[in-house]
Amino acid sequence: EVVNLTAMPTPMKKTKTLIGDAGATFLNAFTATPLCCPSRSSILTGRYPHNHAVRNNSLSGNCSSLLWQKGPESEAFPLYLRKQKYQTFFAGKYLNQYGRKEAGDVGHVPPGWDQWHALVGNSQYYNYTLSVNGKEEKHGDSYEKDYLTDLILNRSLSFLDAKNGKHPFFLMLSPPAPHSPWTAAPQYQKEFSDVKAPRDGSFNKPGKDKHWLLRQPVNPMSNSSLNFLDDAYRKRWQTLISVDDMVDTLVKKLDNMKELDNTYIFYTSDNGYHTGQFSLPIDKRQLYEFDIRIPLMVRGPGIKPKQAPVLNIDLAPTILDISGFNLSLVNMDGQSFLSQMAPSLRNGTARPFFLVEYTGEGHPLQDPACPKLGPGLSQCFPDCVCEDAYNNTYACVRTFVEHNLQYCEFADSESFVEVYNLTSDPHQLENILKKVDPTLLQTMNQRLIKLQSCVGSSCHDITSQTTRSRADKAAGMRPKLWLEDTANH
Repeated sequence: EVVNLTAMPTPMKKTKTLIGDAGATFLNAFTATPLCCPSRSSILTGRYPHNHAVRNNSLSGNCSSLLWQKGPESEAFPLYLRKQKYQTFFAGKYLNQYGRKEAGDVGHVPPGWDQWHALVGNSQYYNYTLSVNGKEEKHGDSYEKDYLTDLILNRSLSFLDAKNGKHPFFLMLSPPAPHSPWTAAPQYQKEFSDVKAPRDGSFNKPGKDKHWLLRQPVNPMSNSSLNFLDDAYRKRWQTLISVDDMVDTLVKKLDNMKELDNTYIFYTSDNGYHTGQFSLPIDKRQLYEFDIRIPLMVRGPGIKPKQAPVLNIDLAPTILDISGFNLSLVNMDGQSFLSQMAPSLRNGTARPFFLVEYTGEGHPLQDPACPKLGPGLSQCFPDCVCEDAYNNTYACVRTFVEHNLQYCEFADSESFVEVYNLTSDPHQLENILKKVDPTLLQTMNQRLIKLQSCVGSSCHDITSQTTRSRADKAAGMRPKLWLEDTANH
């Protein structure tokens, strides 16, 4: 569920003050797909999944595959920043299959990065391997030397100390928190001991009139599932305190360097997350608001608070726009939202609707721990509640102008359709498919067909006609991106 940061305790107090309150907090930020690897691929390329072809977190699903490296990765935004003479730095989790032998091993350093400190494989806090500029570096379990969130921070500070003052810089910091295994720093492991997952909205509600995967969880949830998800919720918060410390330290560092007022700082994530919504214990991958909404806070020159919808595919073109790069030279589905957050620098209009798409993952054999379930499922958590399946494959149109609606079609044997009015039903409890005017359904279906085949500028032409009447370049302004990993697997 999206958490209201002002209404309750939060592990991200300093971040909210230093980035959100000092700039803009986007209350309508979304991912084009609610899963780590395809979402991160969208952030890097500015493309919808149907155009970068990363379907899921597996190598066969194109995650960090050789095909990805030859194609989309070679056109990711860091490459264009280098052309603008930016000094670039990456540290933390990159893509789930990065560094595997079949994916070029640790020697593969994606183009565009001057300094490269990337985690091999999926999220860890200790006992991991890094590729440091293409060389293997193994880490153990010493908090002072190895805790990955802090290591990312320390290496970014070293980069800032050593950078060339004549050229602009870009850092992308990608800590594992709050991804499983949820290992908090030792000093924070007792924090939030009385915190539980919020019990509002769709929490522990049955998945009535929803696609088959949402109809299978036991309702009401068992005590074992409730304890499991509450424990996960607490531990995730505990891991985030170190991320909050990271933001605080970096903002102070930029201030001391006299660079803070000339720097854009983005704080975001790759996907949302659920803990008990519609009786699903923990995960993401679903089409609902709790999984597709992401945090997005930005501070920097000219930033004013704004509530227009933005997507993760918009981050790359926005960063390039800030750097002064000519966006007509890149093939990106996203569009710069610099005009939305800094109207004094750019003219432009918000997109009225956008695409969310996901390709389900499953196992060919049934889970021996859950003999009643057939094959084709995956992510089966306590009490054999499965969070994903091969045919949990869908595409949605989310609209904001005229109607606050979500329309989704499934590629399954039922050709299942779900429609929600987010104004009257913000928690998506009622599928209103049978109540909606058929002409509206037809319009949404047509939009979906166009969006699912759009490429580059045709993705903008469908959704809005953005104008750029002012030619001011925000040259010399330096974007940084914090990518918090809210995924679980």
